[in-house]
Amino acid sequence: MLMVKAIVRPEKVAGILGELVDAGFSSVTKIDVAGRGKQRGVRVGDVYYDELPKTLLLFVIKDEDKDDLISLIIKNAKTSEKGAFGDGKIFVSPVEEAYTVSSSSKEL
Repeated sequence: MLMVKAIVRPEKVAGILGELVDAGFSSVTKIDVAGRGKQRGVRVGDVYYDELPKTLLLFVIKDEDKDDLISLIIKNAKTSEKGAFGDGKIFVSPVEEAYTVSSSSKEL
């Protein structure tokens, strides 16, 4: 199993989740976060925004589903054909074990 953490623009979340549900990826945890990447915030006139609102999407998936999930996220998270600073970042890490609280059963 893998955990995929996708940090994306909040206005892109509905489109991303809609496409993922249609593709069979219905389980997700969504968290509103704030931060900055390489662009180090943004300046609008005299106002400097050090941290920008983002949404963190968390998925635990089978290893073989990784490429499909990531492709769908990237396709729907970009703000233009080439993409732009601030469109997001995706991290993938292994999940050794997972348990369902209600049944105390171990997930495979």
